[in-house]
Amino acid sequence: MPNLSVNLNKVALIRNSRGANYPDLLQVAIDCERFGAQGITIHPRPDQRHARYDDVAALKEVVTTELNIEGYPTEKFLQVVLASVPDQVTLVPDAPGQLTSDHGWDTVARAEELRPIIGRLKAAGIRTSIFVDPDTAMLDGAREVGTDRIEFYTGPYAEGYEEDREAAVVPFAAASRYAASLGLGINAGHDLNLDNLAYFAEQLPDLQEVSIGHALVSDALYYGLANTVQLYLGRLG
Repeated sequence: MPNLSVNLNKVALIRNSRGANYPDLLQVAIDCERFGAQGITIHPRPDQRHARYDDVAALKEVVTTELNIEGYPTEKFLQVVLASVPDQVTLVPDAPGQLTSDHGWDTVARAEELRPIIGRLKAAGIRTSIFVDPDTAMLDGAREVGTDRIEFYTGPYAEGYEEDREAAVVPFAAASRYAASLGLGINAGHDLNLDNLAYFAEQLPDLQEVSIGHALVSDALYYGLANTVQLYLGRLG
């Protein structure tokens, strides 16, 4: 059964909108774990419009499952994560002002950039993961730059799910098998929700972790946070 890591960016966005510590991001993280989540994710961006850099150290103090920090590897980002040493860092190729992630790394063209960054993180004892598309060349490149895991950007799967879920999942299932053969751990995330998650997890038996935020927080408005976490866990097995 894959682990569920709850991305709390949208909780942080609500907090920031009123300039006060409400909702309390740390308490929500503690509660998500209490409700069954096996991990907590945040993605602090340079403008800190939702999760902030100082949330990393604060969450490190209270998260007892697994803390995953996503982000583009600016020197500032690297300094923040190296100071706190989360369980996992997931590198994304987002431009600084990008609204949300929408593609994986070109692990071949940017290999010389990624290799020393991943080396710094691993030397600090941090498991590394990098965002990739379901492409064998990119998976070969991921192995060459030394990452421990890859995280499939699942936007195309979610977009194609309603029209033809089998066709939508085929590239990811094939890429997952290939990644496993290379010895890479497999994570996934982006636009996974209560409708499409179970089928995705069924088709990728090597899947180790999903990171879900926007859909889960949106569903919590209707079902409540405790119930929603349980619903997502149920979809995973």
